[in-house]
Amino acid sequence: MSKLPDEAFRDTIGTIDSAGNRKFIFPKKPSGRFYDYRKWVSYFLLIVLVANPFIKINGNQFMMFNVLERRFNIFGFPFWPQDFYLFVVSMIVGVVFVILFTVIFGRIFCGWICPQTIFLEMVFRRIEYWIEGDRGAQIRLEKQEWNAEKIRKKAVKWTVFLIISFFIANVFLAYLIGSDQLITMIEDGPESHLSTLISLFIFTGVFYFIFAWFREQVCIIACPYGRLQGVLLDDKSINVAYDFVRGEKELGRAKFNKQEDRAASGKGDCIDCKQCVHVCPTGIDIRNGTQLECVNCTACIDECDSMMESVGLPKGLIRYASEDEIEKNSKFKFTARMKGYSAVLFILVGILIGLLFLRTDVEAVILRLPGQLYQHKGENISNIYTFKIINKTNNNFNDIHFKLVGIKGNLKVVGEQDLKVPKQGMKSGTLFVEINQYLLESDKTKLEIDVYDGDKKIETSHTNFLSPRSFD
Repeated sequence: MSKLPDEAFRDTIGTIDSAGNRKFIFPKKPSGRFYDYRKWVSYFLLIVLVANPFIKINGNQFMMFNVLERRFNIFGFPFWPQDFYLFVVSMIVGVVFVILFTVIFGRIFCGWICPQTIFLEMVFRRIEYWIEGDRGAQIRLEKQEWNAEKIRKKAVKWTVFLIISFFIANVFLAYLIGSDQLITMIEDGPESHLSTLISLFIFTGVFYFIFAWFREQVCIIACPYGRLQGVLLDDKSINVAYDFVRGEKELGRAKFNKQEDRAASGKGDCIDCKQCVHVCPTGIDIRNGTQLECVNCTACIDECDSMMESVGLPKGLIRYASEDEIEKNSKFKFTARMKGYSAVLFILVGILIGLLFLRTDVEAVILRLPGQLYQHKGENISNIYTFKIINKTNNNFNDIHFKLVGIKGNLKVVGEQDLKVPKQGMKSGTLFVEINQYLLESDKTKLEIDVYDGDKKIETSHTNFLSPRSFD
């Protein structure tokens, strides 16, 4: 008969041995209803992840994060450096949403939505099961000498992993530089874009390292969200949890015996089969309580339900539940902390929606040239300005010109007169504004300048016009 767990497990990590060396995990292949649900969710998200950079909305890539050119597309909306505040607000909204989701549902994001988990569990591990077999076969293969069988299986696995890593690197590159640019580079050939090819090989190496060797260590050691979980979770949060009240009872865990009345014996429903440990992709024992290594993948739920069914005991010994539900049998309540995060999220979403509605497709900035005051030209006063026109649309502006509004004056562009702004492009230059001194009522006059493309007004800019304090 097993004893109740002590606190020793809290001083160790399932993937590190007593000498401090890496201990590789060979999880049992999961099966069950939750695993089937996860497969469908994962395959859908994989399709979305791969398709995102190749989908266009109004000519804009659906998702793009071009850090080098400081251009971002989110859900088909282009964000320029001038829109960076919108990008920041949207990221804050995402962070607050994840925090709220974690406070309520624990680390469910890691097990069901995180690309790291999806690629590792639903792509690389499934290939590994196909080539090397289930847990027992993998352990035997690992201990086996390097004979023809082991070399063949390892070589096939590593080659397939490398090909998939190269594919993921290309998709990742499409997010960074744009799918059109990536396709152009492929058509031009590698010799024309050596620097990009080197970057692609580096990304391939990183992904191969993560999915072939580092694996669950990303979730345990590297991922900041995993560390954040310890701050966010409390006894009201819903997690993948072991029902220790039912599993331990008075006498604790014990192996299953068909000849005894388990309910009358005082033994817990946990039959100590350790299948929940063998199936865990991070190597933990869920019976030791909520742990930072747990990614809420539900593999232990499926495995435990299968074992309970086979021995005629009720399912749900491991299930989605809060600590309060298990220990105090209390129902889920929306706590004050959850309400606070919800209020913050609601406010931020409202601000983001408002800013998106106020955002314009064309941005025109006209500013007085720094260090310059004004010039006298007969009865006219002249000011010099710089202008910048940003075209965020997918239409070319072929006839840009300016008009003063509300006051009579002359406006002249310096240099190129035939102004054009390409789609997703920018144009800058210099212009003079001359106004008769007798039309100016103060030393600083507010000017309104309309920007036209042909006969269509596309934007209005406001600036100041300086003049002498008095004309008497």
